[in-house]
Amino acid sequence: MSPPVWRSPGIARRAACLLYDALLITAVVFIATFPALAVLGDATTGFRRHLLQVWVLVVVGAYLGWFWSRGGQTLAMKTWRIRLEGENGGPVAPATALRRYAFALAGTAFMGAGFLWAIVDRDRQFLHDRLARTRLASVDPA
Repeated sequence: MSPPVWRSPGIARRAACLLYDALLITAVVFIATFPALAVLGDATTGFRRHLLQVWVLVVVGAYLGWFWSRGGQTLAMKTWRIRLEGENGGPVAPATALRRYAFALAGTAFMGAGFLWAIVDRDRQFLHDRLARTRLASVDPA
């Protein structure tokens, strides 16, 4: 029996998954902000604002890193049958997941260039996947 062939999910499916993940992450950030505000107080200006921003980035990184390194799928990725895997098709280590998150943040900071990269990439992969040596794969229904 031959090994399964890797297939990249379509851009529309990944965009829908990204939107769903954004909704879930918004809820996670909303909940994570409560303890931060209890400790920091008013975080609308000054260093407290920056501490809150760092806290949010850490919480989102932990959320995504946890799911990506434990099965390769967030809830949205399970729904849209997309899995994150290493270049060899295996699972992603926690350090690799966090590296992918850091590259994705950088690509987002550059007006979404890391995501727009998928339009010109030969395998339709995001730039942060290329840099982190990961890939998104379609998961066949069981």
